[in-house]
Amino acid sequence: MNTPYKPLDLILLVDDDDTTNFVNKRLLTKLGVAKEILVKKNGAEALEYLQDSAKEGVAYPDLIFLDIKMPVMDGFRFLDEYHSQNLSQNNSMIILMLTSSASFYDLERLKGYDSVKKHFSKALTEADVREIMAEYYQKN
Repeated sequence: MNTPYKPLDLILLVDDDDTTNFVNKRLLTKLGVAKEILVKKNGAEALEYLQDSAKEGVAYPDLIFLDIKMPVMDGFRFLDEYHSQNLSQNNSMIILMLTSSASFYDLERLKGYDSVKKHFSKALTEADVREIMAEYYQKN
């Protein structure tokens, strides 16, 4: 498949909904956008993965799709911890939010996080993925 972008090394899907994870992972795999796609069920699991990768040299994601509303640790608490622990240092990772029902309040609150580039409705569509890859990962 000849694409205008180089496949990413790793995408992290952070969502508590199994169906959404299945659909998103299948679409991303079909489009060949990443060599590996990992799923974490909440912000705490994702944070732990990022902390481990920073220490152990484990692959750091190029892109995170982060759900806003999750049990244990929601997307906002994840973002607060991500920034307070300086996990974004020296990193070009992009975070995109996923939501099934974003309130005006949630969308306004997202504007306070520079690391969050955009938000998308669940589940991702092929058009969403192509837009993301063209905007952030176009081959030079």
